[in-house]
Amino acid sequence: MNALIIVDVQYDFMPGGALAVAEGDKVADVILKIRDRFDHVVFTQDWHPADHCSFRQNGGIWPPHCIQNSDGASIDRKIFRDGDTYIRKGIHQDVDSYSGFWDNERKHKTGLDDHLKTSDVDTIYICGLATDYCVKFTALDGIDAGYRVFLIKDACRGVDVHEGDSSKAVDDMINKGVIVISSESIQ
Repeated sequence: MNALIIVDVQYDFMPGGALAVAEGDKVADVILKIRDRFDHVVFTQDWHPADHCSFRQNGGIWPPHCIQNSDGASIDRKIFRDGDTYIRKGIHQDVDSYSGFWDNERKHKTGLDDHLKTSDVDTIYICGLATDYCVKFTALDGIDAGYRVFLIKDACRGVDVHEGDSSKAVDDMINKGVIVISSESIQ
């Protein structure tokens, strides 16, 4: 079985959001074209407490974003449907979670791996926001967990804190065994 993992397509990561990704809203149109071609669709959702360690005022590097129960933390309603599965991450105050599988210190699993294994998924297709952070680490942890992993490159956008970060992230994923495809190649 396969699954489409849609990473953090939330309002705070879209233009006008607290941590906007350039053209982050553009991934929704691509996702809508392909989502029904998969056995399972699973969303990851950044879901931070208001005093999260990743926020600048708490010594982190990011502005406050995706605060639990805020509009900015909501998954894009254009692509989310009633009954869709979502996995929340970044829920612990003291550790961030870029990956959809683990927190950054590998203290807590998110439940994504258990959900996929229970659903007999062996192949995952990943898309969403942002290429150079949450998408990358979800893909790499997917490889480590034994899945066959595809990155749908045209359904992703990056933060690019430093110029070229997204390109480097794609190269890192390829070097670990992630297969890069476009949405056009999905039947």
